[in-house]
Amino acid sequence: MKQQQQFTMNIILWLLASMIVCNGLPLNANVSGRPAVVNIGAIFSFKTVIGKAAKIAIETAIEDVNSNPDILPGTKLILQMKDSNYSGFMAVVEALLFMERDTVAIIGPQSSVTAHVISHIANVLRVPLLSFSSTDPTLSPIQFPFFVRTAQNDLYQMSAIAEIIDHYEWREVIAIYEDDDHGRNGIAALGDKLAERRCRISYKARLSPEPTRDEITDVLVKVALRESRILVVHVPGSWGLKVFSVAQYLGMLGTGYVWIATNWLSTVLETNSPLSQDAMDDIQGVVTLRMYTPDSQLKRRFVSRWSNLTRGKPIGLNTYSLYAYDTVWLLAHAINEFFNQGGNISFLNNSRASELSEGNLHLDALSVFQGGNLLLDNILNVNMKGVTGDFRFTSDRNLIHPAFEIINVIGTGYRRVGYWSNHSGLSTALPETLWEKPPNRSSTSQMLHGVVWPGQTTQKPRGWVFPNSGRHLKIGVPHRVSYREFVSVRGPDVITGYCIDVFTAALNLLPYAVPYKLIPFGDGRTNPSGTELVRLITAGVFDAAIGDIAIITNRTKMADFTQPYIESGLVVVAPVWRKNSNAFAFLRPFTGRMWAVTAIFFLLVGTVVWILEHRMNDEFRGPPRRQVVTILWFSFSTWFFAHRENTVSVLGRIILIIWLFVVLIINSSYTASLTSILTVQQLSSPIKGIETLVSSKDPIGYQQGSFARNYLIDELKIDASRLVALNSPEECAKALKDGPHKGGVAAMVDDRAYIELFLSTRCEFSIVGQEFTKNGWGFAFPRDSPLAVDMSTAILKLSENGDLQRIHDKWLLRRACSYQGAKMEVDRLQLRSFWGLFLICGLACLIALFLYFLKMVRQFSRHYAEESDLSGQSSRSARIQTFLSFVDEKEEEVKSRSKRRQMERASNRTDDGSNSTSYSSTSYSIRRNSEFASNKSLGATTNTGEV
Repeated sequence: MKQQQQFTMNIILWLLASMIVCNGLPLNANVSGRPAVVNIGAIFSFKTVIGKAAKIAIETAIEDVNSNPDILPGTKLILQMKDSNYSGFMAVVEALLFMERDTVAIIGPQSSVTAHVISHIANVLRVPLLSFSSTDPTLSPIQFPFFVRTAQNDLYQMSAIAEIIDHYEWREVIAIYEDDDHGRNGIAALGDKLAERRCRISYKARLSPEPTRDEITDVLVKVALRESRILVVHVPGSWGLKVFSVAQYLGMLGTGYVWIATNWLSTVLETNSPLSQDAMDDIQGVVTLRMYTPDSQLKRRFVSRWSNLTRGKPIGLNTYSLYAYDTVWLLAHAINEFFNQGGNISFLNNSRASELSEGNLHLDALSVFQGGNLLLDNILNVNMKGVTGDFRFTSDRNLIHPAFEIINVIGTGYRRVGYWSNHSGLSTALPETLWEKPPNRSSTSQMLHGVVWPGQTTQKPRGWVFPNSGRHLKIGVPHRVSYREFVSVRGPDVITGYCIDVFTAALNLLPYAVPYKLIPFGDGRTNPSGTELVRLITAGVFDAAIGDIAIITNRTKMADFTQPYIESGLVVVAPVWRKNSNAFAFLRPFTGRMWAVTAIFFLLVGTVVWILEHRMNDEFRGPPRRQVVTILWFSFSTWFFAHRENTVSVLGRIILIIWLFVVLIINSSYTASLTSILTVQQLSSPIKGIETLVSSKDPIGYQQGSFARNYLIDELKIDASRLVALNSPEECAKALKDGPHKGGVAAMVDDRAYIELFLSTRCEFSIVGQEFTKNGWGFAFPRDSPLAVDMSTAILKLSENGDLQRIHDKWLLRRACSYQGAKMEVDRLQLRSFWGLFLICGLACLIALFLYFLKMVRQFSRHYAEESDLSGQSSRSARIQTFLSFVDEKEEEVKSRSKRRQMERASNRTDDGSNSTSYSSTSYSIRRNSEFASNKSLGATTNTGEV
């Protein structure tokens, strides 16, 4: 019975095993639950520059993983590689076939165009795509979560190119690219990075995915007709060298050109090395980029193995091969961690399988990988050391430490001229030495070694030339009615004037020819608007504008201007007349406030000196009337330095010295101003400047077409109804002569350059007030035009060698006005010109009085404190009266009385305290009264004697 049961059980196990084998499930699962094999796929073109080296690297990586017991123990990676053979359709078909075979991940596709399509399938079936060559920056993880880029993003490569262009101070580039998703999106990223540095792509030259030589020729001919000579080539390596071959044939690899190729060229140089001599000749001086991989022991070991791996095949090792090798290891680490976390390789039928079963394609066989999300998370979280260096992803799913080598093709090979890293920009130091330091993007830290440019020159190319298209520049010139010395249209092809001569002289200094045609702008009856002329440049009507065009804010927003070739600014012109002298001309040098403050300080200083000298100088003593006369006489006699009173106190002498210095300055200024008033012919006008016009209600004239109108309205808030347009110098002169009461204007506002010409023959008018704006005239060109920079340099040369002045004298030098030596009324001397002197003098007086007061208080407290106690006078009014009497006394009398009091104290010490005290008090009072009486009598006698 037991034997029968055992036989039945064996039959059941054999049937189950047979069913498992028939269903394709693995029998040899290990004890831990891991499968014995894991299927992965790879899709790329085996015969491309990238594919033929990547195939060897991937196969080697599979062997290394399967032979390493530390990774995926008990499990082997089974790789199936499919050749898409340059076909996006075949790549999609092969991807679908992989999905039918329970493939957990796919390495590839090689093309960014194909990656856009297959990523949609991967999203649905949850199978990760790991591409080492699809660098399109628009393959976003948000749109394609199951797409993982295992090489550097093209966004960083375009940043590197933009920084190279900015480093050499170029502003415009031409992009030559393949017209597919990879090419368009890469060039779009380049345009964004250039815009951040105020550079731009001036022309986009598109090529079809498989262009013929004729097509490339047609495109490059158009490129050669453009002005920019900075060319960025972003094409596949399979036919990229054909572009340089055609360019060499067209003579576009000579001096003045700059060719920058993306990393496809460095890949070709590494993979197909050595290139033929003809191919190397076609790329001499070209700059290209290469993804940077730091040196390490793993990398050196892999490089040393490469010759054995290729088995004598002419296949060089490129950076894409290194990233392909690391991609396999990345996937192996992720699968290993997937199993460690309990992941299970299982697939479910698609929920829409019934819809896919129709037809003969059998799309219902596609199944969803249940562990796809977990495997994807483990892929993104891998942190390993690979042959390309540290291999892990940032939060935006790009590889860390993006960096590129900058390579210059020279002779039979190439040399490295520097590096670019997202951390510190351009440098000649290894990027890994900078990663641990703070980022430094200063202009001084951005450097590269010298480059040998096309044409075997080391001098930095200018980056642009005038296009040899046979088209002449259309240059707008204002058709002026007035002041034709600046611009004069004498016929359809005859335009002369100061501005025209400056323009042609500057053009003659340029190192290249500029064909141009001058086109008048305006109807010839009224002066045209300079702002409208500049606006037509932005509209494409004109390629430039020359003439009397002022450089103002709103115009600089529309165009680029050259260096100003003449300085100018708005001024006010008004009628003036001669101002004759009169009987009170001597009062005109000072303003009324200046006269008043000066008089006050004369009295103040006299009073201060009297106070300081009164107690010790007999010349400052006497009856009140005499003292007042002394103060007045002393004060005003210092104007002529004729004061006869001597000062004996130290403070008095200091105040007098300071005051005499102030008087010297005031006296000298008064003399100079009065001399000017009496000897130089003066011109007078009721208009004193722009402030007078703003505050008045009178009409103001301006030249038709001038920016002065907008400035007066927008900046100075003058009502537009007050402004009168004048079209010629004759109209201006008549309006100024008539004045506001006869239908004219009170004054006119215009550019100084016009006004100097206007006033050269009209002496009855003059500039009043100060120039209230600062600007100049320049030539206008389109924004970012390199011609504007070269013309600015030429104008500076004209200024330095004197030609600009000679042109000015030829057209604008006129005879001087007959009022030579006349000038506008001199500004009267204001108080603000001397307030510093008055402040110093006033402070000195205050300090002297303060010190004198302290001295008096000290003496009073020493000599009269005891006296007040003895006399019983303790009230405040009594003490003040006593103090004033003390101050009025002569200092010698105070000192003598102090000595007598000390002697009396010494003689009375032996007497009885109370009697002596009473006696001394009485005696002192009698003596004090007698002394005051004698002083009054002496003063009266002296006064009587003088009378």
